[in-house]
Amino acid sequence: MALQPSFQKALVIAGKYDAPHTIEVFLDYVCPFSAKLSLAIDSVLRPLFAPGGKYAGKVKVIFRNQVQPWHASSTFVHEAGLAVARIAPEDFWKFSLALFKVQGEYFDIPTSSLTPLQVREKLAKLVADTVGQDKAAGFQDLLALKSSPNGGTAVTDDLKYTVKFSRQNGIHVSPTVLWDGLIANEVSSSWGEKEWTEFLEKKVTV
Repeated sequence: MALQPSFQKALVIAGKYDAPHTIEVFLDYVCPFSAKLSLAIDSVLRPLFAPGGKYAGKVKVIFRNQVQPWHASSTFVHEAGLAVARIAPEDFWKFSLALFKVQGEYFDIPTSSLTPLQVREKLAKLVADTVGQDKAAGFQDLLALKSSPNGGTAVTDDLKYTVKFSRQNGIHVSPTVLWDGLIANEVSSSWGEKEWTEFLEKKVTV
């Protein structure tokens, strides 16, 4: 498991960073199956890995941004998530859940008539509504285009990191789940408490 230091507070979305077992979930904000899995993470896994939970201190969950470029808005929504990870790391998962719940607004057809700036303005409103109005200005600053014609934004390097990480590890589809660094093909976005409980009983060895 590798995670650059600036992401450690935000992208470890369940459990403690030093937990020996690691679940990595590669999710795309505009993927319906990723949205399904996010609900299971929130309702099933987070309680199990929280203080007092059955696997507290034993397993952690890392969110991996999985940009799917065949959806034009995927880059913009993941930029938004990474910007929130910078300005409000403690609210990254809260924002991610909120974005998953309204993901249909960022699908291909709803965004086809919007400019990139309009998509980012829409995401800034979601930040204000979910993370706080006081964070919206900082969010917009991070997503402001640099003065050079092709310079990207302040989170472009973070976006590159996430894309390169997926590429070098051969991750293609969303969602993809890794257990201790290896792809767990058996994991399904439709899993509920029963399936996850059985999986963890087999896998947790500490």
